[in-house]
Amino acid sequence: MLIKNGSIVDPKSGTITKGTLRIEDNLIKNIYPEAGDISLPEEEVIDATGKYIMPGFIDLHVHLRDPGLTYKEDIATGTAAAAKGGVTTICAMPNTRPVVDTVETLNYVHDKAAKEAKVRVKQLSAFTMNMEGKELVDMEAMNDAGAVAFSEDGKSVMDINLYREALKKVAAMDALVMAHCEDKDLVGKGVLNEGVASEKYGVPGIPNSVEDVITARDMFLAGELGARLHICHCSTKGTVELMRMGKRMGFRVTAEVCPHHFTLTDADITEADSNYKMNPPLRTEEDVKALIEGLVDGTMDCISTDHAPHGKEEKEKFFTEAPFGITGLETSAALTYTALVDTGLMDIVEMARKMSYNPAKVLDIDDSFGHISEGAVADIAIFDPEAEWEVKEEEFASKASNTPYIGKVLKGRVTHTIVDGKLVYEL
Repeated sequence: MLIKNGSIVDPKSGTITKGTLRIEDNLIKNIYPEAGDISLPEEEVIDATGKYIMPGFIDLHVHLRDPGLTYKEDIATGTAAAAKGGVTTICAMPNTRPVVDTVETLNYVHDKAAKEAKVRVKQLSAFTMNMEGKELVDMEAMNDAGAVAFSEDGKSVMDINLYREALKKVAAMDALVMAHCEDKDLVGKGVLNEGVASEKYGVPGIPNSVEDVITARDMFLAGELGARLHICHCSTKGTVELMRMGKRMGFRVTAEVCPHHFTLTDADITEADSNYKMNPPLRTEEDVKALIEGLVDGTMDCISTDHAPHGKEEKEKFFTEAPFGITGLETSAALTYTALVDTGLMDIVEMARKMSYNPAKVLDIDDSFGHISEGAVADIAIFDPEAEWEVKEEEFASKASNTPYIGKVLKGRVTHTIVDGKLVYEL
């Protein structure tokens, strides 16, 4: 395959260069300066004139709903949605039915992904059996079987002694924790951010402290034990400040922010639409400003989606009855470009760093991922920065369309996605 005449974005070197890529087998074989017709017989050619050639995006936080909840999403449709969004590797959360708490269930996902997935699927393990917070899974066996990280996503392990024991095991294996930070007792029956939204609709609120106190707990425990900790879907100003402190103290801590948390606030919920209900909830303008500042100055390492598909009838219920969650795989790159790059807050290299290079570092995967250079794995997203498009429900590759961005016009769009040297999506 030849991808010609595009602007090659390499977050590892921090450069943008005009050029052409040759892919041979599954690797980037050559990078040429601007070149004429150098195609070989029977070589597939993609013209990337006017577009960015970017490393495929790595999404650290995706719910595939498989096994057990496949009416919402499955491995085939979830990875098709990823491919449409330029995402070439996804990390699947373990809160399925059954929970991914045994090697058998872990192998089910790996085997099904090998047959049906359009992109790379890395499966996480739960911390506790059935995510009940009482008994640890066989962490060594799950790690040996290929679990990419441990998470109780959707909740926190509230038994602090059990959690500390788990973090000791994580540190001993040099494994990774992906933490959903939420104080179960403090959140109560909260459904929207405590403030303008919860008051307007007369529903229980979720204060920032729900996230902040568990973020602090997890960070200090992991720091004390030397465990690698990644904080998921950060939403508060307090979490940004905690990340700054943790990094100053030398803790092995990283953090992600989702596009909905840096593009929307609770004040944007102008109608009783449960597509605005997600966990953590949409926060205030002050929180959004802090999250963006954290992304820009490097405090917050990654942009992930927390892609959480649900059935349409579920999200048509009122806030108190509808499930938490928003889809994101197909809109994340365009939302990031529209909100951060097109506005001048971040350049395209930094976008690639937050969506490709840094996530690869968090996962500690092979150094040939997350950047574009000769010898790197050919996982590539071709991105048209001038494309303007409307988010339409009927165009989703996902089974679900629970997002408040329906009808919104975004700038920037993925036109091609290549995984392991093979074209898996073309606009």
